[in-house]
Amino acid sequence: MKLSFTKMHGAGNDFVVIDATRAPFRPTPALLHKLTDRRFGVGCDQVLVIEAPTAPDIDFNYRIFNADGSEVGQCGNGSRALARFVRERGLSDKDSIRVRTSTSTLELRQLPDGRVRVNMGVPRLAPAQVPFTGAAAQAPLYRLELDGQPLEFGAVSMGNPHAVLEVPDVDAAPVGELGPRLQRHRAFPEQVNVGFLQIQGRDHVRLRVYERGAGETLACGSGACAAVVAGRLWDRLGEKVDVEVRGGMLTIEWAGEGQPVYMTGPAETVFTGELEWPN
Repeated sequence: MKLSFTKMHGAGNDFVVIDATRAPFRPTPALLHKLTDRRFGVGCDQVLVIEAPTAPDIDFNYRIFNADGSEVGQCGNGSRALARFVRERGLSDKDSIRVRTSTSTLELRQLPDGRVRVNMGVPRLAPAQVPFTGAAAQAPLYRLELDGQPLEFGAVSMGNPHAVLEVPDVDAAPVGELGPRLQRHRAFPEQVNVGFLQIQGRDHVRLRVYERGAGETLACGSGACAAVVAGRLWDRLGEKVDVEVRGGMLTIEWAGEGQPVYMTGPAETVFTGELEWPN
């Protein structure tokens, strides 16, 4: 069979998008590997699957698969790509759509300048909601020992778990070494995305993220949201923050606890294609 796909990216975080609104897509591990492999396949950080809605108040269902075959409940950059995809493919002419993942309902709005603004929902801050088993009560900072090394970090769920560490220089941060070690710590039963945050002012930060199932990516939308939430809880950031990631710039807005996080950023189509795959 021939599988049609679209390659897209949001601030360098790249995706293969599959339209499954008319026919089901069965993501076998072998097929996901072919789609994500950068040398022997198409190449991407994650595979996004758009499906017909299963509820009357939703425009589309939205599934997210990592390169290792795991399915996750949130991808902020992917949601912006999805908003652009449905408009370009004529699946919807609305300026605003609602999509549902396995953990979250998102509102996506096309802006006149071509960017997409996403209501990412209310962050979950209680340790049990992250989930994080290293503390019983909510706190701005948590502490763990990792191979004898003490660490302080914020923990936030944006529909997926994040740990946020402040670093003095994001370029020198041990992302490739510390990221996977903290990601797999037993205190995070679902593993965790690890953000390395350099605060340059109340309205500007730099960020790198080591993602579950993907490794470091050029941008992580939910990670940018989690980083700003953590920085706000530390009383280090304002309500509107530009987050500089390696693939570009995202703008995050959060008024405070109990309020949703808004993310604004770009999304672009790179190319479309077809992949030959056995039935």
